[in-house]
Amino acid sequence: MSGPFSIANWQAWFKDWSFFADGFLRTLYISMLGLIFTLIIGLVVGILLCGHNRVVISLCKGYMSFFQNTPLVIQIFIYYNVLPKLGIRLGVVAIGVMGLALYTGAYAADIVRSAIKAVPTGRMEAASSQGFTYLQSMAHVVLPQAIKIGLPPMTNQAVNLIKNSSVLAVIAGGELMYCADSWSGSNLIYGPTFVMTGVLYLCICLPISLLARYLEKRSVRNA
Repeated sequence: MSGPFSIANWQAWFKDWSFFADGFLRTLYISMLGLIFTLIIGLVVGILLCGHNRVVISLCKGYMSFFQNTPLVIQIFIYYNVLPKLGIRLGVVAIGVMGLALYTGAYAADIVRSAIKAVPTGRMEAASSQGFTYLQSMAHVVLPQAIKIGLPPMTNQAVNLIKNSSVLAVIAGGELMYCADSWSGSNLIYGPTFVMTGVLYLCICLPISLLARYLEKRSVRNA
């Protein structure tokens, strides 16, 4: 068998599989940190959007509008090329985590806001009548119910975050896509490289996608 999928090409790929394993683990590491900060950003901004301070709401909407309507790759280039000019030097992992968190956090904030708004307003009023402050009402009454509503779409955002981590290849982030691009360019072996890279991404994203579908079906049954 000759061509891009020849046996020799597959043998070469499996011989250097550890190189891709390192990229796979780096992708998991960056994605996990990015997801943690995404949840923090989404929760804080989502709650602020449900407040009554117009200035704060405008700032939150401005943040969301910018990050939702500009490509992630441009944002990553800005962090990588512009921040050092301002005296801020970050490693590629820090840039990756920050870029993914700020970008995905803008969508997560929208999910949190929608989930909070979906909780009947009477629940908040009932908590206030019992002497709860706004933050106490959010923490003990609204958010536990909003989590059930927002969990399925938030899980989908986790999948998007993992796939978007491939953008870090443009700044030599060392993640899976960068390993695939650099190895295939050095060895001129493209078929097995990108097929197996796709399989490795599938191993991460498919279980999360199935979880999202399960959560959506369960939320429909419980509605």
